[in-house]
Amino acid sequence: MTTNKKLMFAAVAAALLPGISFAQEARTDGYLTDTAGRIVMSGTNLCWRHRDMDVPSATGPCEIKAPVAVIPAAAPIVVAAAKPAAPVAKVAQKPMPQKISFSGDALFAFDKSVLKPEGRVLLDGLVKQLSGATYDNIQATGHTDRFGSNAYNQKLSERRANAVKDYLASKDVMASRIDAQGKGETQPVTKAGDCKGAKSAKVIACLQPDRRVDIEMTGAKTVTGSL
Repeated sequence: MTTNKKLMFAAVAAALLPGISFAQEARTDGYLTDTAGRIVMSGTNLCWRHRDMDVPSATGPCEIKAPVAVIPAAAPIVVAAAKPAAPVAKVAQKPMPQKISFSGDALFAFDKSVLKPEGRVLLDGLVKQLSGATYDNIQATGHTDRFGSNAYNQKLSERRANAVKDYLASKDVMASRIDAQGKGETQPVTKAGDCKGAKSAKVIACLQPDRRVDIEMTGAKTVTGSL
């Protein structure tokens, strides 16, 4: 190439790329820069790269950015509506047993098992209440005090319980639902030492709570009041 042509090519390059520096230090970023260190842009805003730079480094418009990973949006969390609690089944409660204690002296004379007239009146009051009641069973239990032998007191308590059962049955209370039993002197109400001494009017009166007939209604619903 002649000297004139070389000068002309240099002039054209200078006209197209004013201020371009081909110095070795201008290649550090992999792009052509001007004398002020700015990357030279083409008319279409493209950067001029050096051929000997596989991966040029730069900032700004010529920066080679790593692809941004696209994280898919998390699937919406679906919360299932809580199932309504199953209704609690109502359990019919069986009525509590009701118990009435009749004083043995009120129903019977001392050491006897025949109902006294006033004893019949007391049982009539019970029959009146049972006529409006619902019950499964009636338990009549006779008791005695400690005077007398165990065998004698057992028989006496049974006779008194059966006397009450027979009277209730005579008043149209279902006999099949009445049980009678005797406990003799085995279930006293008084405590040991309450009524000390030999058999006397005072001690007999003290032991009165032990001489009784308990009547317990199982499944009774409307028996109220006291007798």
